[in-house]
Amino acid sequence: MRKLTSTNAVNEASLIRNCGVVYALNLIGGRWKPTILFSLLDGRKRYNQLLKNIPGISERMLAAQLRELEKDGLVNRTVYAEVPQRVEYQLTELGMTAAPLLQNMSDWGNSLREQTQTL
Repeated sequence: MRKLTSTNAVNEASLIRNCGVVYALNLIGGRWKPTILFSLLDGRKRYNQLLKNIPGISERMLAAQLRELEKDGLVNRTVYAEVPQRVEYQLTELGMTAAPLLQNMSDWGNSLREQTQTL
């Protein structure tokens, strides 16, 4: 935990306020968020579907990342009043605006991986 008044925190807040790239990466960056968002591009999924589709992610991390994405307005969580309870996640309209970016990043990453593997 760092102080909100530390130089590092102040610099980060300034970058987030003034740079669109930093703001966007703050919302969708990290190890798991892009993968979660990319997985939801083809429609709503239940929690266990996401867990199976994303190798290596823990239940705790998936839940935490989904909460953050929901808080930021990129993912919608729907709880159905059933026993056992059913929960589904889908991209919001705002989340769908990231689709071209995520697809381009995926294509670029795959292309780079192919190029570097042949070197």
